[in-house]
Amino acid sequence: MKIDVREIYEDLEKYLDEEVILQGWVRNHRKQKEFGFIDFSDGTCFKTVQLVYDNKLSNFDDILKIKIGSSLEVTGTVIKSEGAGQDFEIKVKDIILVSDCPDEYPIQPKRHTREFLRENAYLRPRTNLFNAIFRVRSVAAHAIHTYFQERGYVYFHAPLITASDCEGAGQMFQVTTLDLERIAKSGQVDYSKDFFNKPASLTVSGQLEAETFAMAYKKVYTFGPTFRAENSNTKTHASEFWMIEPEIAFCDLNGDMDIMEDMLKFIVKYVLEHAKDEMEFFDKFVEKGLLEKLNKLINSHFTRISHHDVISILKEAKVKWEFEPEYGEDIAKEHEKYITEYFDGPVFITDWPKDIKAFYMKLNPDMETVAAVDLEVPGAGELMGGSQREESYDKLVKRMQELKMEQDSLDWYLNLRKFGGCPHSGFGMGFERLLIYLTGVENIRDVIPYPRTPGNCEY
Repeated sequence: MKIDVREIYEDLEKYLDEEVILQGWVRNHRKQKEFGFIDFSDGTCFKTVQLVYDNKLSNFDDILKIKIGSSLEVTGTVIKSEGAGQDFEIKVKDIILVSDCPDEYPIQPKRHTREFLRENAYLRPRTNLFNAIFRVRSVAAHAIHTYFQERGYVYFHAPLITASDCEGAGQMFQVTTLDLERIAKSGQVDYSKDFFNKPASLTVSGQLEAETFAMAYKKVYTFGPTFRAENSNTKTHASEFWMIEPEIAFCDLNGDMDIMEDMLKFIVKYVLEHAKDEMEFFDKFVEKGLLEKLNKLINSHFTRISHHDVISILKEAKVKWEFEPEYGEDIAKEHEKYITEYFDGPVFITDWPKDIKAFYMKLNPDMETVAAVDLEVPGAGELMGGSQREESYDKLVKRMQELKMEQDSLDWYLNLRKFGGCPHSGFGMGFERLLIYLTGVENIRDVIPYPRTPGNCEY
């Protein structure tokens, strides 16, 4: 019978001493004079299976010639293994070479640097590290949908092409069908002749559009790609990445934090339960103590403290800072690290200075801070950010005027405050930031299948 390797690992007793047909690829091939061993993977689980063959097979000489990377169809019997470190192996009855692989195949059974594997990104899922990373990515994505679907949220598909700049930062990729060479020569741009008859860009966030649906469904979430034209080459920035952005009507900042904490704990627990082999691999070979860190988070109390009080703690600390903490200003990575160590766990930092936060955040009674929150987690720093949205039409208009923002293009957003508006909140979490935290793999380029960064748009 034709089965997946995963099925044998899930129910060995069912398949023991049974003849099976497997289809997959050669990870390694160790040859002896009268017998040989093939490490075989079909991609359906993290573990490989050992194929054992001997010179009693009629095509023994042909099997000896099979190269690493080749694809095979194998017929054999599942037997208990005599070797250490494995419960079973396949005693080969027949091997069909589906497709050969040349000796110059880049993914040989040796250690490859992550830089080398980025250059061969189309092959890197065949290595243990990236096989584990992208399976965890899949499991974590399913966990996110499971969390929200089981709690009555509507999955909202935010537009990828937009005329709105959610963050007001202007770091957006422009979408156009205009002849750029002609424009460069003439120096004139006529957007009335562009595809959408006006400037359009790739979205930096689906939040504003999600708010419109929250006013109809009460609880919605987006989970999709977003784009930032930010010329940054750090380990945690990419030009294309995925975001999770829930929006909840009739929810204040405290309710928002409750959901953020509950969701994160659910996802971490789900991944630990559904990707055990991969997570044990990361714990052993990528980040020592990873499982302990994640289990501690699941059982942690998430501290809630204002930005003002955080700055006070940082100023009183007997630490020589590279960047001195100041009231009214953002905090640096070193501050995030200190504050999570100070409280020995995740920390919600609330009530941020309005001048360093987005226009849509609810103004607090002190008129100086907004009902915003960042979640800092040990070992990773900021993982999520959210806020209660400003529900007052007049206050939102005034804030946009202060920032000299264009109001006409966002009249639909302002109208939400006029047409049956209500207090509402939401947050955003970068999916790749979550994966960095879950796997211990520190570079965002290694948790995205095909990373898009400044100067890099391969495949």
